[in-house]
Amino acid sequence: MGLSPRLTGRAAARAHHSPAASAFLRKFEPLFAGREVTGGPLLIATILALAMTNSPWAHIFERFWDTPVTIGFGASEVSHRLAEWIDHALLPLFFVIVGADVKREMATGPLAHWRSAAFPLAGALGGMLVPVGMYLAIAAGTPAQPGWGAVITTDTAFGLALIAVFANRLPVGLRATMLAFAAVDDVGGLLVIAFAYSGALDLWGLVAAAIALGGIVALRRIGWVSSVPYVLLALVVWGGVLESGIHATIAGVLIGLTVPVQPRLEQHDFARRVQGRVDEFRHAHDAAERADDDEEEQQLRERAEERLGYLHEMASATREASSRLIEVLTPWVNYVVLPLFALSNVRIHVSADLLSMMGSPLVIGVVLGLVAGKPLGFLTFTWAASALGLAKRPDQVTWPMVVGVGALAGIGFTISLFIAGLAFGDGEMREAASLGVLLASVLAAAIGYAILRSCAEPGSATRAPAAT
Repeated sequence: MGLSPRLTGRAAARAHHSPAASAFLRKFEPLFAGREVTGGPLLIATILALAMTNSPWAHIFERFWDTPVTIGFGASEVSHRLAEWIDHALLPLFFVIVGADVKREMATGPLAHWRSAAFPLAGALGGMLVPVGMYLAIAAGTPAQPGWGAVITTDTAFGLALIAVFANRLPVGLRATMLAFAAVDDVGGLLVIAFAYSGALDLWGLVAAAIALGGIVALRRIGWVSSVPYVLLALVVWGGVLESGIHATIAGVLIGLTVPVQPRLEQHDFARRVQGRVDEFRHAHDAAERADDDEEEQQLRERAEERLGYLHEMASATREASSRLIEVLTPWVNYVVLPLFALSNVRIHVSADLLSMMGSPLVIGVVLGLVAGKPLGFLTFTWAASALGLAKRPDQVTWPMVVGVGALAGIGFTISLFIAGLAFGDGEMREAASLGVLLASVLAAAIGYAILRSCAEPGSATRAPAAT
């Protein structure tokens, strides 16, 4: 959780030179430099989007994201607005990370036991049902009723980023709980999009996606290593889901769940199998350094290179594919995908008319559903599942921490904004729903941060060492 080991070491070294600056930066580095998806760039992009949509250049800014982009081949072509292409083509990369990370936590992490995994699953169920019920209790029968889906989902990036602020001061199981809860929550939101906010489904698209997904599983079964077929099949899964009428982000989750979480070669097997090749490399390299004949030297260097190639492949086999995939995608998701989503989707024009809707059923329903409904549903359902023996809290995770996670679950930003657009289209109702999502997210973040701060252990791994 939090910073990578190298960045943690850098922070510790910095503390020698400037303890005050180190203490300040330590609070914010996890928002930008963590090993997982972080919320700092997304936050900056959100603030920038709000500033631009309320500036004299708002029409230029919005017209840019509404520019039609057409991809065609022969007589066939697909056309969407630039903002829609970001939603359909880039946002699924974020959900590939979510799917792969959740699978890893459930296979080898704190949620490996089925009762531990059932804990966030129960919370996710409550975190969807209670907010929707609360929203409909306020907005049912009004023009705001179609917006009920906006209170279902949790913004994984912001939630994990706030937990990462506390680095190793909170148990590892807490992050796994938040991740699994948010993932199930997001899948629920994507299913709502598919069946409540989508038009007619194209079964042929679903068939193509299912066949491609089966192909990925089959390649894994036979131990295929090259990534090219997997990438091509993943593109077919994405295209099939998109063509089916279901939002393409569900393809990201499905692809992420197929990524292996176990290495192809265990480390003890690696040590046993490469020792001889290491010796052969050393002998070939040393002999090449001493060779007087150019042809002999070239042959020895080629032999050394061959041994290096073997060692490289064997070393890569000791690392699970999910870790490599997350490592490759995370910087792109942090600094490209999520900021572009915020820039293209956050469109709230602050005006007297919009502010007059603060007391409307739409805004009140969204705020109460996310800020109160999420933690209430998460806490009650996890407590009930634990009391019935169906679920078990992860080790060292306390009930106050569970309340904090439930509060962070009220940060319903990314998919909530997207659902608001699907529910109301462009116009005043969408802006009011987006305003409610934004207000709820700020309140939920503040409440969740305060609760987790009170639960976190004192001190920090990057505390400045005592003077000697």
